[in-house]
Amino acid sequence: MSREVSFFYDDMFLLHKPPSGHPERPDRLRNIVSHLRSCQLWDSLNIRVPTTATEDQILTVHTRRHLDQIKNVCEPGGGLLDEGDTHAVRESLEVAMLAAGSVLAAIDVVLGDQATAAFCAVRPPGHHAERDRPMGFCLFNNVAIGARYAQQKYDVERVAILDWDVHHGNGTQHIFEADPTVLYVSLHQYPFYPGTGARSERGIGDGEGYTLNYPLSAGTGEEKYLSLFNEEVVPALSKYEPDLLIISAGFDAHKDDPLGGM
Repeated sequence: MSREVSFFYDDMFLLHKPPSGHPERPDRLRNIVSHLRSCQLWDSLNIRVPTTATEDQILTVHTRRHLDQIKNVCEPGGGLLDEGDTHAVRESLEVAMLAAGSVLAAIDVVLGDQATAAFCAVRPPGHHAERDRPMGFCLFNNVAIGARYAQQKYDVERVAILDWDVHHGNGTQHIFEADPTVLYVSLHQYPFYPGTGARSERGIGDGEGYTLNYPLSAGTGEEKYLSLFNEEVVPALSKYEPDLLIISAGFDAHKDDPLGGM
């Protein structure tokens, strides 16, 4: 294996265009790719072109009504998908299905022993999207679709999803909160949007204990993050012994993020 990390990206992700000034905009990915190129990391990566998820793959996690809602907004030209600021344009459905497909392709190269790890530079993001509701800039829950894909195609028994976005991934939690085959771990600012993610939220039914939330106060710095990782997150992951680890790698816990307060 000449290049151990695969990198999934496509210029099509830039076609999902919320209104001017929106925090989730194409510049996010332009800056990532530009930085990788400028510091020569690009040459050490196995650059791969993603493939599009099918409707059946989307429907392993989302309802038909959810998919149809996004279709009905995008096909006439776009608009709002929720009562907040989750926008879509005509191309957004195709882009969102490509974003989900990138995660599936990444799982293929990792579980197919073509790479030890893979990074998906995609948009729109996904962890706020619930089974039947787009929200928080998210159309489809990319990591949730990926977890189900890994279980169905590769007979993976246990998947761990680690989410360090500054916001709690309510969609991912709700999709798997009754499922002991998926461990969901989140570090996030709290109280903050979307209002979920208290320590007491630990899953329901058979999934109780397989949702682990680590709410952090605004202003929390890296020492507290590292302490939580060393004392709680890593031991929890080691105890669970996942066959696959998926990371919701939100960048907005950074000190310079305009919305968060970390």
